[in-house]
Amino acid sequence: MKKLVLTTAALALSAGMALADTIRMGTEGAYPPYNFINDNGQVDGFERELGDELCKRAGLTCEWVTNEWDSIIPNLVSGNYDTIIAGMSITAERDEVIDFTQNYFPPDPSVYVATTADVDVASAVVAAQTGTIQASHVAASGATLVEFATPDETIAAVKNGEVDAVLADKGFLEPIVAESGGALVMISDDVMLGDGIGMGLRESDTELKAKFDAAIGEMKADGSLNALIAKWFDGMDAGF
Repeated sequence: MKKLVLTTAALALSAGMALADTIRMGTEGAYPPYNFINDNGQVDGFERELGDELCKRAGLTCEWVTNEWDSIIPNLVSGNYDTIIAGMSITAERDEVIDFTQNYFPPDPSVYVATTADVDVASAVVAAQTGTIQASHVAASGATLVEFATPDETIAAVKNGEVDAVLADKGFLEPIVAESGGALVMISDDVMLGDGIGMGLRESDTELKAKFDAAIGEMKADGSLNALIAKWFDGMDAGF
C-alpha cells in the first residue's frame, strides 16, 4: 500500500466512529475467493462469511461497502467505512497509517504465473496489482513492474502477452491456473510476503479493534476459523 499521511481533519472525522450503531465493512469485491460480487450483486466469498460471523460474535450490526483497491486505505481514514476486510496483508508500512487486528489468515504464499514455464522472473516484465505487497516485491527484485488497478487486469495482461508473468497470492492464482486448461502455469516456488491478513481499522478505533480481535480469537480457539478457511480454500489447514 502507498505510504499515507493522516491529517488532523481525518483523525477528527474518525473519532467515535467505532461506537456507531452500524459498522461499515469495506472490501474490494474483486479478489475471489477472499471477496467478490456474486450473481445477485452482493458481496460474497470467504471474507463476507467471516465478516458476518465476526460481527455476530462482537454484537455489531454490519453492512458491506465496496471500494477500489488503490484508494481503500485513504477512504477508511476519511471515514467512508469503518473496517477494511479485503485480503490485506499486515505490513509495517501499512501499520504506520492504520491499525490491524490479529491475523485471520496466515501469510499466504505468492507465486508467479505465466503462459510458459521458461520465463525468467528476475528479468521479466511482471504484472501486479497496484498498491500490493507483490508490486513492492517485483519493484525491488530487478524485474520490470507493470501495475494494474484490478487483479483481473493482471491476468488479462499475461494472457494477451502484454507482460511475461504475474505475481499474486497463490490462493487467488491457483484456481485460475487450474481452470485455464494449461494456458497458464505456475513458474516459481512460493514467495512468502507479509505477516498474514488482518482487518484494517483507523488507529483511533481502539474499542472496535478490541471487539474484532476478541471475535477472531474465539473463532481460532473453537476451530470455526480453520473450518471456514478449509471451505473456501480447497481444504487448506491454516494451523490456527
